[in-house]
Amino acid sequence: MATTRVNVEAIGSYFESLSDPRHVRNRKHLLVDVVVIAVCGLVCGCDGPTAIHRWAANRRDWLDEFLTLPNGVPSRDCIRRVLIALQPEAFQRCFQEWIADALAPDGGGPGRLVAIDGKTLRRSHDAANGLGPLHVVSAWASEHGVALGQVATEEKSNEITAIPVLLKQIELARAVVTIDAMGCQKDVARDVVAGGGDFVIAVKDNQPKLAEAIGSVVEKHLDGELEARKRRRHETDERGHGRRDERFYFVAQVPPDFAARAEWPWVKAVGTAVRVTTHADGTQSDEVRYYMLSRFLSGKRFGAAVRAHWGIESMHWVLDVTFREDESRTRERVLANNLSWLRRFAVTLLKRHPIKDSIRGKMIRCLMNTQFLDEVLTLPAV
Repeated sequence: MATTRVNVEAIGSYFESLSDPRHVRNRKHLLVDVVVIAVCGLVCGCDGPTAIHRWAANRRDWLDEFLTLPNGVPSRDCIRRVLIALQPEAFQRCFQEWIADALAPDGGGPGRLVAIDGKTLRRSHDAANGLGPLHVVSAWASEHGVALGQVATEEKSNEITAIPVLLKQIELARAVVTIDAMGCQKDVARDVVAGGGDFVIAVKDNQPKLAEAIGSVVEKHLDGELEARKRRRHETDERGHGRRDERFYFVAQVPPDFAARAEWPWVKAVGTAVRVTTHADGTQSDEVRYYMLSRFLSGKRFGAAVRAHWGIESMHWVLDVTFREDESRTRERVLANNLSWLRRFAVTLLKRHPIKDSIRGKMIRCLMNTQFLDEVLTLPAV
């Protein structure tokens, strides 16, 4: 496995192009120093500017080896002001080269799986100013465990408009993008294909005509009315946690008379994912989901795409349980957005370290051991 050395000493180079939003007379601390301290602090489990300052003050000797720190460790107010002043999109762009180091070129292998999903920061509401909780839509390279980018919105319903913005920020060439039913929109499907990627998007009743058309195709295939059209399938059987999960994945080409072809010309196949769960007491439950696909994928690849989308749900669980994101009362929108992105990138860094330990366990190791922190800051390319 190739390794690109990206330790704390080198991190600053990724942010040299970032414009300092502060007035000249207020620049007691270098912008790069503040950003590097913020990144390291989040990896060590800090939940905001106060905790980041507290961590940095206790690691002053170590930080002096790599950072300039002309006026010592920046205060919590300085860290807070910087994270509020930095525009999230520009801030995230500085991480792109760092992310590229973690993602080796795809070569001739299958396209990268990219999951897109939204998450609400439940306690970030600001009733005094009439603001509800902040909602963040993020992209996650599922197979590699790498956060690719995010866009913040004021409401969950705005996820529909946020996804096209996010798609413009990430590399789509040869990627297979998975999105839940909220992203089942014509603009989203068009933008993914225009960017050189393919999509696997869940279909529900928010697009009733499309859902009816896909259901009709599936029914015709099951009845043998479309024998001339190709079909592919894949099955898995897993046991664990006191239950048995049997999963069946079917992919079928859409016929020339596909009812939604005029409105959805990008749909080339439909997918059906069936899960049958046998519980410890012998009872069974089942779930059936339909998907639209822009490419006639193999049953195994379709199954991998469906399962990979759960990776971003797993990341959301880590953010809430390990980083306690849902408990954060950060109300300032830009600050909440930037801290949210730093948490996601911290998950990326921690997940990539090969030691067998939980995310929280690795976080504690970083907090106690600067050598381990330096190892976590090294992203191995895969």
